[in-house]
Amino acid sequence: MTVDLGADDLRAVSAFAAICAEEVLGLFEADRPDDPRPAAAVATAWEFARGGRRGKALRDAAWAAMRAAQESASEAADAAARSAMAAAGAAYLHPLPNATQVKHVLGAAAFAARALELAAGDDPAVGAAHLAEVSGRVGPEVVEVLLRYPPAPAGGGRVGELTRLLDTALRP
Repeated sequence: MTVDLGADDLRAVSAFAAICAEEVLGLFEADRPDDPRPAAAVATAWEFARGGRRGKALRDAAWAAMRAAQESASEAADAAARSAMAAAGAAYLHPLPNATQVKHVLGAAAFAARALELAAGDDPAVGAAHLAEVSGRVGPEVVEVLLRYPPAPAGGGRVGELTRLLDTALRP
């Protein structure tokens, strides 16, 4: 069994992920102003969302953003770079009916919320408030894709909790 998933679905998810990651790029750039990798990952996600090819450039950009996260001096910058990594990886949502695929749909938003929490002194209310705001502006196309998958899985630390919080908010 597979999930019905077309190019338009992947592009909608990628656009949503790019929006989420863009919102926290400044947290990374404040830490590493001369490191373009997370911004490049977001730009590559946007390129795909706007009709570009799903290929090696997305994968390379995602891995580069992950390396940038690992080299960050602050936890907030790390989470912001991981949001960018998730944005570039969103195009690789698989048509498998596995709960882990929800991370491709909501991962950039969850990492962005975590980055904001960490920037606010690790305040969980900040992440929850951000996701409440995000849930009010997620496009119906993204919600339709999300509903084709089982609920987000357990685990994943605080980012996993944030993923489940947003997942629950978006499901009827």
